[in-house]
Amino acid sequence: MVKKIFKILLAIILLIVITIVWSIKGLDTTPYFKTEYYASTKKRLDSLSDQLHITKGKVYVGFGKQNITPQLFVQPENWQEGKFNNVPLAGFGGRKGKPAQGVHDSLYVKAVALKAGDKTLVFIGSDLLIMPPEVSKQVVELLSKQTQLKRENIFFSASHTHSSVGSWSAGVVGELFGGTYNPDMSRWLASKISLAIQQAVNDLKPGRLGTGSFTAKDYVRNRLVGELGKVDADFMFLQAIQENGRKAVLGSFNAHATTMGDKNMEFSADYPGYWQRKLESEGFDMAAFFGGSVGSHTSNGKGEGFDRPKYIGEALADSLMNYLPKIAMKDSLEMSSISLQLDLPEFHIRVSDGLRLRPIVARKLFPDVGDVYVQAARINDLIWATAPSDFSGETAIVFKNAMYRKGLKTMVTSFNGGYTGYIIPCEYYHMDAYEPRLMNWFGPSYNPFVNHMLDVIIEKISETK
Repeated sequence: MVKKIFKILLAIILLIVITIVWSIKGLDTTPYFKTEYYASTKKRLDSLSDQLHITKGKVYVGFGKQNITPQLFVQPENWQEGKFNNVPLAGFGGRKGKPAQGVHDSLYVKAVALKAGDKTLVFIGSDLLIMPPEVSKQVVELLSKQTQLKRENIFFSASHTHSSVGSWSAGVVGELFGGTYNPDMSRWLASKISLAIQQAVNDLKPGRLGTGSFTAKDYVRNRLVGELGKVDADFMFLQAIQENGRKAVLGSFNAHATTMGDKNMEFSADYPGYWQRKLESEGFDMAAFFGGSVGSHTSNGKGEGFDRPKYIGEALADSLMNYLPKIAMKDSLEMSSISLQLDLPEFHIRVSDGLRLRPIVARKLFPDVGDVYVQAARINDLIWATAPSDFSGETAIVFKNAMYRKGLKTMVTSFNGGYTGYIIPCEYYHMDAYEPRLMNWFGPSYNPFVNHMLDVIIEKISETK
């Protein structure tokens, strides 16, 4: 009997060992420019390049806004009305998917439409952790049925608050950071976002437009390598005013919205929410925040509890109010854009620096990353690029410096509708840290691949005529 039990245990141990060994393989270190995913993406880019041109005309601007704060503890649930019983907060695995206990401040999605000639672009700021891939896909599907807008007209983003709505992602890792998946949450968010976009397009009116930036180095620092790394401390902004006097401001900053930590169990837009509310109390009809190149960047601030995000958000709002009178407002617009869908490598989820899970195993653990794009728009002298990730502020500085020599301002916002983890400088890939290890999902060649494709489209759009 003992021998039989021993043989069974030995067989089980052997099966476990075989499974573990089978589940692990080495990294693929093939340079991106020698891969099929690069070749197919480049071919797609070549087909788009011929379509690049600047549209010139009178400025038209439109605004849309929807509240995306769920109604909690409601039975029976009704997702069409945003009524849910339990909704987890998204952002920190340490919360273990626990439901929100209340609402500290409301969450919104805000859309600003810009039009020149026959070209319309819509920029969406949302008080969400990311723009969930399933949600952005549904938004595009809804808009295709109700409007003439296509994916290339839409520039998604999120404020990256870690105290917003969860339940929008399946998969072990998706639920770790956002709680138990509920498809009704994705449907509700998609309906509200598409409605805000339609409001903005229907609100298009003649107006004026101006862009600018200021340095806010007291409120951001490099969290990955500290003083050894660089910091993009620019606060970028765009002001839009309709002829009837209604006005909106779009702002982007590169500090993670994590001021409250995982102990907070109330919905909150974090410091971007305080920034938006302060400006809307100072005469703006709408203030929309866009998470910038937040990779490796976190916030600096003073105070405990909600005093900390209040300090940062309102200080940034006060600085902006000082700079707004100095910017030139134009009633004419030169605008062009490019949206490039990327082919992806297979998953490279590492168990050590040189070993990874087999892609078939990783795909079962990680959420769907969605349709992945890099995008860029030229708005007069501003180039606005977007990434499907937490994009590194250190890399964004490289793009800014290159365009500055051409007389152009540049910013890169994150969370543009797909999500592929962190895009960081290549020299950090082998660090045993959160951003390079846990959140770097597609191998050592993926970071330089995305950085290269963004660099190419930024360069191309800077040369459009």
